[in-house]
Amino acid sequence: MFNVGTLDRVVRVIIGLALIAAAWFGSIGAWGWIGLLPLFTGLIGSCPAYLPFGFSTCSPKRRQGG
Repeated sequence: MFNVGTLDRVVRVIIGLALIAAAWFGSIGAWGWIGLLPLFTGLIGSCPAYLPFGFSTCSPKRRQGG
C-alpha cells in the first residue's frame, strides 16, 4: 500500500542520502546510517509508521493503486 506522496518521497530520499553521505565521510558518526530508513521508505513509497494512524501524503488516486 502506497502512503508516501511524491514530495514526501523526494524529501525522504534527499535526507536519507545526506545522512548516509555524512556518516560515510565521518562528519556525523555512525548514527547517520539511520538515513537508510527514509531512503528505503522514499524509494518504495510506503512508510510503516504512517499505517497505524491512517496517514498518507499521496493523492487519493494513488492511494487506490491507480
